[in-house]
Amino acid sequence: MTVSHAVSRDGFLGNQLIIDQPRAGSHRAGLDAVLLAAALPEGTTGHVVDLGAGVGVAGLAAAHRLSDTTVTLVEIDPELARLAEGNAALNATVDGRVHVVAADVLAPAAERRAAGLADDMADHVIMNPPFHLADRGRSSPAPLRAKAHVLSVDAIDGWVRAAAAILKPSGTLTVIFRADELSRLLSAIGSRFGSLALLPIHAHANEPAHRLILRGRPQGRAPLRILPGMVLHAPDGGFRPDVEAVLRGSALPVAWW
Repeated sequence: MTVSHAVSRDGFLGNQLIIDQPRAGSHRAGLDAVLLAAALPEGTTGHVVDLGAGVGVAGLAAAHRLSDTTVTLVEIDPELARLAEGNAALNATVDGRVHVVAADVLAPAAERRAAGLADDMADHVIMNPPFHLADRGRSSPAPLRAKAHVLSVDAIDGWVRAAAAILKPSGTLTVIFRADELSRLLSAIGSRFGSLALLPIHAHANEPAHRLILRGRPQGRAPLRILPGMVLHAPDGGFRPDVEAVLRGSALPVAWW
């Protein structure tokens, strides 16, 4: 398969997963997608839906590690959805277990269902909403591209609402998000999810968390748990051994519940 000059072919999980993605731009996948997939514990089974999948790294990484799952990658940007389809075909370990839906997470319920995102279809939803907040900077002049990569002030509520609709009552939601926007995320979560577990992620020790991973259940009743933070880098600047293991395809070493 020939790769366009605008596209790079990159290895993830120690080159166990091969991904074509745009060579430049804010929509390139990286560590956040790997961490999101790794947040699904070993032994996870059933149907995983990856909302805002981009080129599919998180969902494909989950499918690669968790052989008893099927995965739906949901992406609004047609170019990224096309690359995600190609990436599913590139990786034999996920063959036949991953498909792509080009859809708007924030669309009305009837439109969402017509696109293939049915109510109660997922055992697990993972999502990586756009990190570029509309009230913190300029968005793309192209409406579709802006919607794919910029989160409006209240849009996170729509993402959580969509996740709640497509999840089975016994399912789980896993979100990676900006740590400095935790209040916005918790406001959207509201009473839709309970048994919340929050993992702060720190680039370096003694620095504030810059990312967080939040997991919850639609019918969870347990109180919020704030877990010990995960530090990515050792003092020498390299990744810590536990993070290196995750980058090679292991699950996060976290007891969520």
